[in-house]
Amino acid sequence: MIPVLVTGGAGYIGSHTCLSLVEAGYRPVVVDNLCNAKRSVMGRMSALAGREIRLHEVDIRDRRALDRVFADEQPVAVLHFAGLKAVGESIARPDLYYANNVHGSLQLLGAMEAAGVGTIVFSSSATVYGEPSELPLTESARLGPTNPYGRTKLMVEEILADMHTARPDFWRVARLRYFNPAGAHTSGQLGEDPNDTPNNLVPYVCRVAAGLWPEITVFGADYPTQDGSGVRDFVHVCDLADGHVAALRALERDGGVRTLNLGTGRGNSVLEVIRQMEQETGARLPYRVGPRRSGDIAACWADPTAMRTLTGWQAHRGLDVMLRDAWRWQCWARDNPTLTS
Repeated sequence: MIPVLVTGGAGYIGSHTCLSLVEAGYRPVVVDNLCNAKRSVMGRMSALAGREIRLHEVDIRDRRALDRVFADEQPVAVLHFAGLKAVGESIARPDLYYANNVHGSLQLLGAMEAAGVGTIVFSSSATVYGEPSELPLTESARLGPTNPYGRTKLMVEEILADMHTARPDFWRVARLRYFNPAGAHTSGQLGEDPNDTPNNLVPYVCRVAAGLWPEITVFGADYPTQDGSGVRDFVHVCDLADGHVAALRALERDGGVRTLNLGTGRGNSVLEVIRQMEQETGARLPYRVGPRRSGDIAACWADPTAMRTLTGWQAHRGLDVMLRDAWRWQCWARDNPTLTS
């Protein structure tokens, strides 16, 4: 099997992508410092894959450790997920985000170049667009991230483009701007499980549905949207994982620098998500309206045409499937606490 290094591979999107890589004939090798992931993910991921997926507990800012991993594993490409990702935290502690997301990426790129590995799929974000001037968002839309997290993503995108300009015969780059991941593996044994309070809506809603928390906070209900709550393009994490594999294959075939949206092409509001989860669980989900969060925008959804044209990929799973899979994971995790610690 073809070895591929997956930074942040024990995290939510990285772990699901490892399973997609195995299905596609690759051998994922995980680099993760476990700052926002649990070690138990590796065992469950390996069981679902039917083969051991190796973990190197390494911080991407540790260049010497990265060099050892490249020497030991000899990967042919890198899927780069590792990074801090909470918008609010990035506003409070921008230094952490620039040190981890930007400096860490530079260390990774240096290790790649030294090892002769020039193919990278980068986990970027729709936050690089900032406040949209029109929807849906295409890859040519104006860029203007409104928080330090988004700025770190845009900085790494620009670094990757500059690296390719300097060595176009060596670097093959995909910059994937994806929207709002949701859902879980269909087995129910792998899903979003942050170490701290979730920053994303769906795991928050799941915990309220499970009775672990008393209510949902809707951050702002006075946006210029159909019901006043924020609207986002929710994309199933398994669709997203398949998209990374599709992008990798496109790089292997064509090279170049590719900038691609990964989304469904439609938006759902926060209140729609709450209502849909009530249908999936049969539970009433209490919520209260709080103030808008700094750095949030009213609405955002993708035009995924470029990704479909280049790779044939498109999202297949709707909001109902995302929430049903997320709820299945929440119930499994609740019933198997020793397996998720």
